[in-house]
Amino acid sequence: MGGVDKGLVHLAGRPMIWHVLQRLQGQVGSILVNANRSLEAYREFGFPVVEDPTDEFLGPLSGIAAGMRAASTPYILAVPCDTPLMPTVLAARLYEACRQGADIAVAHDGEVYQPLFVMLRRELLPSLESFLDGGGRKVMHWYTQHSLSSVDFSDRKEDFVNVNQADQIADLPLMVATDEDTRL
Repeated sequence: MGGVDKGLVHLAGRPMIWHVLQRLQGQVGSILVNANRSLEAYREFGFPVVEDPTDEFLGPLSGIAAGMRAASTPYILAVPCDTPLMPTVLAARLYEACRQGADIAVAHDGEVYQPLFVMLRRELLPSLESFLDGGGRKVMHWYTQHSLSSVDFSDRKEDFVNVNQADQIADLPLMVATDEDTRL
């Protein structure tokens, strides 16, 4: 996106992160936003904003670690800011996998993992910090070091469309929540 902060790119008249936050609000008890720039703009959404602990770009696992440090719940749900159609049943399905014993539950769209749609136990923070300190950056490599559950979202594959290019915005159908969205 040419260096533009994707979460603040407008889609249907609102920043992309607004759409993600709307889909999250009914699914979780509290929300934290991880951002490393445009901090004041993100704070305007009314949620606490946590930054990565370093100025180095360590990838998405660093943002997940920042969220784990700031959270007070036993589990955290992490999602990217560039997926405005994310499933409104994401948390329920991932939580069920964790409730059945998984340390990490990750979405699978029927073809591939969607590794940044994940619920994980906050107590894994020391393991994640050690992985990052050792130079690890590959998300799935760290996940597979723990009890991992792949959660089927093949019925919601279209909900995982992420926006990586400006021309995708015009092509993205913004769907509103329906009663069907509540199916588990």
